Amino acid sequence: MGGRVKRIAGLAEAAARSATEHKDESCALCGRQLGQRVERHHVVPKSEGGTHTVPVHPICHRTIHAFVPNRELASSYATMDQLRERDDIRQYLGWIAGKPPDFRAPTRRRNV
Repeated sequence: MGGRVKRIAGLAEAAARSATEHKDESCALCGRQLGQRVERHHVVPKSEGGTHTVPVHPICHRTIHAFVPNRELASSYATMDQLRERDDIRQYLGWIAGKPPDFRAPTRRRNV
């Protein structure tokens, strides 16, 4: 196989493997079953020395970073449970609860 063909075959194989890996897992933020697309969230941001990651929906990942700056994630929200206790995150969790796993919507940064 040539380089380009091998690379494309490898990407397709990795995508199929990823889809089956997360089939029975749930999102670390909202608790809903994960869909086709899964992102890894650093509980303590990499920029602050974090290495531990958890699986989350892309919309949940964008919401975390839209509501909470990295420095605050590192200092005040060392666990996902602490993050879920925030009022804005709690409101988001109530809204997203009934949505399907691959639901997508625009995410806007909170005005501070």
